[in-house]
Amino acid sequence: MRVGVVSFRTVHHRRSETTERIQSLVELLRDDGHDVHVFCARWWPDDRDIVAEEGITYHGVAPDRDSGRAFLVRLPVAIRKLGADVIHVGANPPKQVGAASLGTKLSRTPVVLEWDGSIGDGAEKDYKRALGAADAIVTPSQLVRTWARERGADGDDVTVIPNPIDVDRIRAVDPGEPAEVVYARRLDEGANLESVMLALAELRDRDWTATVIGDGPWREEYESMAGDLRIDDRIRFVGEADRDERIAIYRASHVFAQTAEYCRFPTELAWALACGCVGVVEYHVDSAGHELVEGRERGFRTTSESELADAIVDAGELESLDFDDSFAEFDREAVLDRYLDCYERVQERSGLFG
Repeated sequence: MRVGVVSFRTVHHRRSETTERIQSLVELLRDDGHDVHVFCARWWPDDRDIVAEEGITYHGVAPDRDSGRAFLVRLPVAIRKLGADVIHVGANPPKQVGAASLGTKLSRTPVVLEWDGSIGDGAEKDYKRALGAADAIVTPSQLVRTWARERGADGDDVTVIPNPIDVDRIRAVDPGEPAEVVYARRLDEGANLESVMLALAELRDRDWTATVIGDGPWREEYESMAGDLRIDDRIRFVGEADRDERIAIYRASHVFAQTAEYCRFPTELAWALACGCVGVVEYHVDSAGHELVEGRERGFRTTSESELADAIVDAGELESLDFDDSFAEFDREAVLDRYLDCYERVQERSGLFG
């Protein structure tokens, strides 16, 4: 299948949750043998219009990431020339969705919109128009699906597809240094690590250790808070860690604590649960974290630090695991199949099959 992916900015410009999700999609399709073309602003150093990089063809529709208007003007023609089976377009910036849709009018090529829930470049009305311009919409969670419906999307047109994990990679990494509790996120104003630390402080008289993965502007404040709570000798701040390092920590830990107030999809929680961690999630209205633990024996949903502390204690009664095959539904192959099913449905509706 030939798939055109529209993303004005890519991970080659700047890494973010949005560009990394698009990159995951592109790599899943490439690894499955599909012909993947990315329409983007040029990120390579020379003036070539098209480059091939690691099995992916990049079309530099605009000369740089400051040329947004030129990108919108040139995109419809570039899409028509490609002759793709499906056009998959990111929602940021939102006006690229309408431009992509314009490029598919004559061919009736279906347009699938990827929206991770972020509001970046554009007004609220631009996102509403983008959601209405696509034949199908993909979101990473039920939370973001709800946000899409609140902006006028037909719920039947929205498919929830999570961020992928790699089960084979988990199996290939040995467990690292044990810890009772692990937390992983960028340490900024949205981290809410204080909920975990206050819960652990309530358990000061129990035998536990904790690992905090991640760096950011609030790291020093959290390290100072650990000292104030007299638990700094039992919390290890390891800073940034690559994927294999995180897997090793997760496989050796018993509980993963998810407390961020804003989370469109809890990627690290998904990895940790597949690594055998018990999930303890503090519920917040703008977080999808609870979606991964609801209805699961090895999962707890809490609403306060005291409930979080109780859940950590209760989780200690569950068997220690370093792998949980019930999360195979989040594996790369399973996620790819859901994307391909989505493509097949929109192609059938567009009359391209049969």
